[in-house]
Formats: sequence, structure tokens, C-alpha cells
Amino acid sequence: MVLILDHVSLTISIAITEEYIQTRKHKIVKNSKEKEKSIAELIKVIKRLNIENIPSKEVLEQIVQAFSNDIDRIWHKYSKIVNITKYSKA
Repeated sequence: MVLILDHVSLTISIAITEEYIQTRKHKIVKNSKEKEKSIAELIKVIKRLNIENIPSKEVLEQIVQAFSNDIDRIWHKYSKIVNITKYSKA
């Protein structure tokens, strides 16, 4: 007896890539002195913005970049690094 099969073997490849999972983040504690100080400093930065005369796109980009740098500086000055756990809130 001869057995003839009309099946084709099926091969599936699943690529598993390594992924970075963040375990730490910067955070400003709610209702803390750091939060109050960071807001006060941010208000000062906003008040210092010179937006009365923006003659070109390049000048606008410089103003926005300087503002962004100030925000980053304030954030890193007043935030603290905390570990992210499975019990951490978003």
C-alpha cells in the first residue's frame, strides 16, 4: 500500500525583538514646594518672553527654542527621578 499525501508543511517565523522598557522617570510631587517653585519660575520665564516684534520665521524659531530649553531646565531642576514599578500610577 502506497500513501500519497497532498499536504505541504507550514513554517511560521516569529521575530522577537528586544525592546527597551523604561524603569525610571522624572516626576514633580503633587502639592510640593518643588511644584510651587517650578511654576513660579515658569511664570517668570513666560513674562520675560519678547514676542512684541518677531520679524522672521528664524527669530520665532529662536524664541521657541529658548523657551523649550528653559522649560527643560526648570523640569530637571525641580523634578526627581523615581523608579517605575507595576504599582506606579501613570
